[in-house]
Amino acid sequence: MTEQSTMTVEPVPLVAEEAPAPAPAAPGRTRRVLWAVARWTVAVAVCGGVGAGTAMGITALDRTEVPGLATESDGRWEYPQLRLPALPADRPRPFTEGNEGEIHYADLRQLLLPAPAGATVDPKLKGGWVPDDAYLAGYGKEERERLKVALGDSTLRHIAARGWTTPDGTTTRVHLLRFSSVAYADRFRIDSLKSGDADEEMPLGVAEAEIIDGASGDVRVPEVTAYAYQEKKPYGPEQTRWAYITAGDTLAMVTQTRKGGALAVPFQQTLALQAQLLG
Repeated sequence: MTEQSTMTVEPVPLVAEEAPAPAPAAPGRTRRVLWAVARWTVAVAVCGGVGAGTAMGITALDRTEVPGLATESDGRWEYPQLRLPALPADRPRPFTEGNEGEIHYADLRQLLLPAPAGATVDPKLKGGWVPDDAYLAGYGKEERERLKVALGDSTLRHIAARGWTTPDGTTTRVHLLRFSSVAYADRFRIDSLKSGDADEEMPLGVAEAEIIDGASGDVRVPEVTAYAYQEKKPYGPEQTRWAYITAGDTLAMVTQTRKGGALAVPFQQTLALQAQLLG
């Protein structure tokens, strides 16, 4: 059994920046999704390294009282208010009518989750474009060459990334990979990363993983799916939690590592907010 923390919270409203209003959600979508629920909600489906899967609610955070939702009682971090970036003229948001390709037309760098208050930003991952090697550095040496070839074959458009370390010692890295289509994004996750398979690619330093069970709540984002894992005990001086978030043509990887054990609450919080930005 894995150690769990619980949070009871409300969905987060995101603010659009001077952008055309999103078109109504397309009726009767046929693409594979795990949920169809109210706007501005988040859910996570988690799959284990042995190929099992389970649905898991990921908590979002109420910003009506305290911007960033920092509460010392449950370990949440204080994030700045999230804003959806403006879109090019006549371009719809993903998962809306007129965008059947589920394309993110916004600048991908502006869809990266900002660092929380008090965090030290990684000077190599400051929220800009990064080369393939910056993303591949998160995997073992033996896997990097194979994944680099797979990225070259997948019509990857670009990668944006941000990283930071919080005062509690947690190092977070967020990479957003945008492909030329949903099919290529899915293919890279399934065929190259082997997400959910027994021989799934593990982050650097991780030997064995397990699914993350027992998150409370039922807060969800339509059309967005995440697969969450944690390093299985016994691990070394650090533990890693990570997740892949699929959102149309974009695949996100969120990784958190902390000495003594990665914390459940900020991991759930970070996943929820990044999923909202992509949804």
